[in-house]
Parts: sequence; C-alpha cells; structure tokens
Amino acid sequence: MWRSFFGKDRDRRSREWGLRDQGLRMRRGEILRRVEGIVLFLLLAGAVMAAAQTGNGTANSTGADQSTMMMGPGIHSIPNPVADVRNNRSWEYGPFANWGTGVGDRSDYKFFFAGFDLAKVLTPVVHAGIFSGQFEYGGEIMPLWQAYTPPPHEQAYTCETMTGQFITCDLPFGGGTFYGVSIMPVIFRWNFLTRSRRIQPWFQAAGGLIYTTHKFPPNVMSNNNPAKGPIIDGGTSVWNFSPQGGIGVHYFLKPGRSIDLGVNAVHISSASLGDRNPGVNASIQIQAGYTFWK
Repeated sequence: MWRSFFGKDRDRRSREWGLRDQGLRMRRGEILRRVEGIVLFLLLAGAVMAAAQTGNGTANSTGADQSTMMMGPGIHSIPNPVADVRNNRSWEYGPFANWGTGVGDRSDYKFFFAGFDLAKVLTPVVHAGIFSGQFEYGGEIMPLWQAYTPPPHEQAYTCETMTGQFITCDLPFGGGTFYGVSIMPVIFRWNFLTRSRRIQPWFQAAGGLIYTTHKFPPNVMSNNNPAKGPIIDGGTSVWNFSPQGGIGVHYFLKPGRSIDLGVNAVHISSASLGDRNPGVNASIQIQAGYTFWK
C-alpha cells in the first residue's frame, strides 16, 4: 500500500515533499528577484531611450507640438506623425504576433500567440524630466495562444510507503502542446516624450487572463487508485493569470501607420485555482505588430 502524499491526506505529506516544496520556494524566490531586476532594467532602458530622443526642449508651454516642420519659403512641410498622435491623443488598433521563451526551470517552454490590440492616449503631456510623457490605456485579445512544453514522460520521485520506507518511483508527467485563448483587459502604457518624428518609445505594465483546453502548466498526473501507486492530486488549472511589464517602440512609416516592437517579462500563475500551482515564474516575450492610428 502507498501512503497518500499529494492531496488526499494533505495534513500528512511526506518529509521528502516538504523538502522538495521548500527547495521550489527558494528557486521561485530567486527567479522572481531576477524578474524584478529585468522589469527595472526595462523601465530604465525606456527612460534612457526617451532621454536620448528628447534632447533639450520638448514641447511648447501649452503642451502641444508643431505637427510639421517648415524648411523655408516654398518648401513642403515635413510630416511629424509622433507629434500628431501626441496632440490628437489618438486611438490605436492593429494585429500583432508574439513569440516567447521560459526562463530558469522553464527554459524548455516556448510560446506563440497572435491577436489584436486597441488603445487610447488619454492625457496631455506630463512633464517629469526624462520620464515626461503621456498615459495610454489599452487592451488585447488573443484568439490564438499556444505553449510548447516537453512531451509527456516519466519523472523520478522519492515516494514513501505505508511502512515508512522511502523508495524511488517513476511517475507519469504531462506535457506537449497546449492550446488556448487569452485576453488582456488592462494595459497601462506610458509614452515617453520625444523629439523624434518617427520613433515613439514606451513602457507598460499589464495583466491578462489565459484559458487553455487542458490544464497548464503540465505536472505530475493525478491518480486516485492506490493499486496503481501513490494517491496524487497533481492537477493544475485551465485558467491562469499573466501579470507583466516591458518596453517597446512605435516606428512610424507614415502618418497614421506604424510598425511596433515590444519586449515583456511575463509571469504565468493560476493563483492556486487548481490542486497545484507550479506556474511559469518568468518568461521573456517578444511582440511585433502593425498599428493604425486615428
């Protein structure tokens, strides 16, 4: 007979799993500290990028910019699409695609998703030195969301029998490709003030919700039959949250049109909605898109 150690007798988990969980918590803490460092680096990089573009003097006393620059009598004006968006507090919308990879103990996880974004510049320019800029609020919907994990396999664990003996047992572990959809209803974006006519750098913090057709991320497979091994509640959840932060740029090809590139540090967690919450503590996501401005 096996002793239950995953969920049925939760008040009598084995010492081995206690040590394992303690080790996981320590590794997660280290990874989360790394994620905090990445987000801080992205914020500082965005500020430095904006400062390099800004130079001396960025806007007139009313907070508006000249949308064109005159080169002299009889010379055509030069469009300034960045200033147009800033002055008009424009809407933006368009498609995007995203590729990403896990970090640390999830480095063998890969991600791909695609969707559409919608956002609106809400405020006039707020002057705050190198952090001067405007606030923008937006959201994204991703009808295509995929995660690629190692295929299903067996993984060695230390199990405790009813007699108190510890033995090595191979337990089935899930994996493969996971399919789902995602929505990001909260994107807080800061568009840095810049003198450039084509490049608009930004920094953002966001949060979303992911639904997958199977429980994600993969974990030890659940077992309710003592004859087949230890009783295991290994299920994770089909619902996960995705808090994140990153930096990026809009590069305007012409007035009202831009190509966009962003880099985000993303955490994926079910907030313990399932029996287990191993999560994806850190991943780096690269996003490219094409934006229409109105």
